[in-house]
Amino acid sequence: MDPVIAVDLGASSGRVMKVALEDSFKVDEVHRFQNEPVYRRRRIRWNIQRLWSEVIRSIESVSGEASSVGICTWGVDFGLLDEEGNLLEEPVHYRDERTDGAMEWVFERVPRETIFQRTGVQFLKLNTIYQLASMVRGRSRALRRAETYLGIPDIFNYWLTGAKNSEFTHASTTQLLDPRGRDWNYEIIQGIGLPEKIFPEIIEPGTRLGDLKGVPVYAPACHDTGSAVVAVPTRDSEFAYISSGTWSLLGTEIKRPLINDEVYKLNFTNEGGAGGTIRLLKNLPGLWLEQELMREWIGKGATVTYSDLQEAAENTPAFTSLIDPNDTVFLKPGDMTGRIQEYCKGTGQPAPMSIGEHMRCVYESLALNYRRVMRQLEEITRTAYSRLHIIGGGSRNRVLSQMASDSTDCWVVAGPGEAAALGNGVVQYVSLGVLDDIRDARVVLAESEEIETYYPLEPEPWDEAYERFLQLVV
Repeated sequence: MDPVIAVDLGASSGRVMKVALEDSFKVDEVHRFQNEPVYRRRRIRWNIQRLWSEVIRSIESVSGEASSVGICTWGVDFGLLDEEGNLLEEPVHYRDERTDGAMEWVFERVPRETIFQRTGVQFLKLNTIYQLASMVRGRSRALRRAETYLGIPDIFNYWLTGAKNSEFTHASTTQLLDPRGRDWNYEIIQGIGLPEKIFPEIIEPGTRLGDLKGVPVYAPACHDTGSAVVAVPTRDSEFAYISSGTWSLLGTEIKRPLINDEVYKLNFTNEGGAGGTIRLLKNLPGLWLEQELMREWIGKGATVTYSDLQEAAENTPAFTSLIDPNDTVFLKPGDMTGRIQEYCKGTGQPAPMSIGEHMRCVYESLALNYRRVMRQLEEITRTAYSRLHIIGGGSRNRVLSQMASDSTDCWVVAGPGEAAALGNGVVQYVSLGVLDDIRDARVVLAESEEIETYYPLEPEPWDEAYERFLQLVV
């Protein structure tokens, strides 16, 4: 049969892919483009009209040879529609400062522990709940006029088909959804003063939304991490993974939400997965640090590639300086070298100066953070993981993959690199009846030539570095 079209919009780039299934999966790139935010009306915003132009032009160029179409995107962000179905304003970026102080404002109205017990979601200031709360607090004109809330992928699905729904996996990142009942939690919505009427029906991954010029449009796991986890190449029912890109999402797949005091204390999250599953994970800083450093150096006239960054890190002495990637000082864009240097000076460490010193610091710190969260995951699931799957674009970073193996003392299975697009395609194939279930696809993916395995080479030096790292983590 004809391939399916998988649109995968990440926080730093987008791609439109043809995913074909014969004896194995084959991914062909139709179009790839940057996703660069803009600063308008005093806010960092997503240039959603440009993204739509890139997406629809690419889909239409290949729709005559497609069996279906599906879209997945990054989480938490959203748009508001008026009564005529028009977008009221460009969606605001989750890194915008409007959420400063919003968490505390919300907790004065709905207790923090109550929110966790009802949603099971990790507390991050960028979550949708705090973005919407900032609009309530600021008496937003757009919120007063809003008739419909749609997550970012739901906006594209609406523009493609006219369907106004919220797909479950993406809605689960809002911290406004009950993962047990798989519906909005209206007590929280009421508690922070949001209008109930704007929240549309929740739909499950695999739902057919409509047609685009005769081609079926399906909702895959519309949160890109939800799609990526579908593409973990394993035959095992229990596995640990990192969906590695701008963010690193480290966790496992479970059958039902795990909401207890231990999960609350360690600030893990229960997000929706495809096939009736839950993604028990923690959102961690990822290659955002690398991306910002690269942007800064290129802006200053350097001619460097990501391969150059990895090589520079390899040729730099180990464990000179470490950072806590979770520190909010690294959340916003701009002057990442300066902030890393100031952090290191402030914690009594040498300030990185060269490209290699910065990258060694970043990669080692990320790998040590993986170790910390892996131990937490093992604690709350009562499971020891000997293998760690790294999927997504970050799986192509051989230096970080080896460091992750050494740091965690696990085998690291790296790949597929286009996990979100592949998982998106898998859900479409299940919906079309070509595959029985996700497990079938994972068996095929486990035999892919794209998968590379890393083994712990020198785990001992990481033990001392880990003790140093723990002193930095608040």
